[in-house]
Amino acid sequence: MKNLGDVFQLPQKHAGRPRKLRLILCQLKNFGGVKPMLPYIIGGLIGILIGAVLGCVIGWNRRKSTAEREIGSAEDEATRIVNEAYKSAESKKREALVEAKEEILKAKNEHDKEVKERRADLQRQEHRLQQKEENLDRKTENIERKDEQLSQKIAHLEQTQQQADQYKNQQLEELERISGFTAEEAKNYLLSQLEAAVTHESAMKIKEIEARCRDEADAKAREIISLAIQRCAADHVAEATVSVVPLPNDEMKGRIIGREGRNIRTLETLTGVDLIIDDTPEAITVSCFDPVRREIARLALEKLILDGRIHPARIEEMVEKAKREVDATIKAEGERAIFETNVHGLHPELVKLLGRMRYRTSYGQNVLNHSIEVSHVAGLLAAEIGANVMEAKRAGLLHDLGKAIDHEVEGSHVAIGVELAKKYRESEGVIHAIQAHHNDVEPQTIVACLVQAADAISAARPGARRENLENYIKRLEMLEEITSSFDGVEKSFAIQAGREVRIMVKPEVVSEDQMVLLARDIAKKIEDELEYPGQIKVNLLRETRAIEYAK
Repeated sequence: MKNLGDVFQLPQKHAGRPRKLRLILCQLKNFGGVKPMLPYIIGGLIGILIGAVLGCVIGWNRRKSTAEREIGSAEDEATRIVNEAYKSAESKKREALVEAKEEILKAKNEHDKEVKERRADLQRQEHRLQQKEENLDRKTENIERKDEQLSQKIAHLEQTQQQADQYKNQQLEELERISGFTAEEAKNYLLSQLEAAVTHESAMKIKEIEARCRDEADAKAREIISLAIQRCAADHVAEATVSVVPLPNDEMKGRIIGREGRNIRTLETLTGVDLIIDDTPEAITVSCFDPVRREIARLALEKLILDGRIHPARIEEMVEKAKREVDATIKAEGERAIFETNVHGLHPELVKLLGRMRYRTSYGQNVLNHSIEVSHVAGLLAAEIGANVMEAKRAGLLHDLGKAIDHEVEGSHVAIGVELAKKYRESEGVIHAIQAHHNDVEPQTIVACLVQAADAISAARPGARRENLENYIKRLEMLEEITSSFDGVEKSFAIQAGREVRIMVKPEVVSEDQMVLLARDIAKKIEDELEYPGQIKVNLLRETRAIEYAK
């Protein structure tokens, strides 16, 4: 046991050695007989260390010799590569020189050839220039001879002109002596006489032509127009800006208003209309300038009243259904219009726009019915005079197409209609008829004139349109103001609901011959400055009175 304790206790002499070495020595001591073998172990360890050092030295020397051999072989290889590079460079240099000499020789040959061709071309041009120079010389000689001849003729003419001027002056002096007028006085006298004669003759000629045209055209026009009107009859509905929705009882008004007005606000927001709920029994008024929105609101209200369930979600659902129904009605009305007029091949968007005109009015006249009527009348007029019937009906149906667009698109309905017709690729004749039906441009085709006439016939028919009193009075005042602006007009009166204007002229200012010209000028100014349905008759009156009293 004493030896076992000695094994686990390190001797004092090993206390300063590394821990690993101490552990090895301790383990060796655990085995019996370690102390006798300790010198041998130490000697082995020293031998191992000496062998390792010698191995390192030998390895380093061998590696050094190997590296020196490799370096020497690398230097030899580098020398060989450099020599081969020199040889390759010399061979490539010689090849490049040969190729360069060949290219130079080739370029020289081409240059010589080009120089030769240019020299030949220059010789040809020089020859042509010589010929032209010779021709110019000959022409110059001819011109010089002609100049000499002209100079001689001019001198002779100048001499003759001087003699003629002398004879003329002598004759003028003799005429002034005989007539007692100077040349300027005689000129003014002749001009005044000629002006009076021409005024009288032009007035008589205009009156004669107008009378003949009126006699010939009135009968034919009355025949054609009466036939067209007799064969075309349409129903017109006067529409206002409000719609009245009947209620089953007054209790329904509170349900439509809803708690704190939620239902009525929702309906007004979704449809864009104003709901007027007043003391009118069992009725609600829907107010809106847009008839499409008003119709949607009316249908939605009717559906809600029939259903009985009135709340925001239900209102939104019914408004969507009403919109779909109105869209379907618009499409159906457009198809009805093209079916009634027999105008086919229209773009689907044009059909929808025609259907929208079902909810548009002009002076109380339904625009869609008006367009159908114009289409029929234009087609009948075209058939009577032998024009293109289908083009006339198509242009008549589409002439108010711009009225289907709301106020969000700027421009007159004529300009909007022209743009829509161009967009959907209508013919040039139809586009021109749309553009000219209100004289925005001068009508250039028969179809445009027919559409203009048919539009005026449909608008001027008694009962077709209505006009408020203010606009009516304003139009009459403008008519009288235009007629009174001419010199020689004493008084003017608009009669026959603005379809005739009677004008009293001053007899001392306006002669009978000048009345015809004045009437034409007044009619032209009315056409240029005033918008009116149908036509206006300009009637001039001139009265000369002689008053004397017997005393």
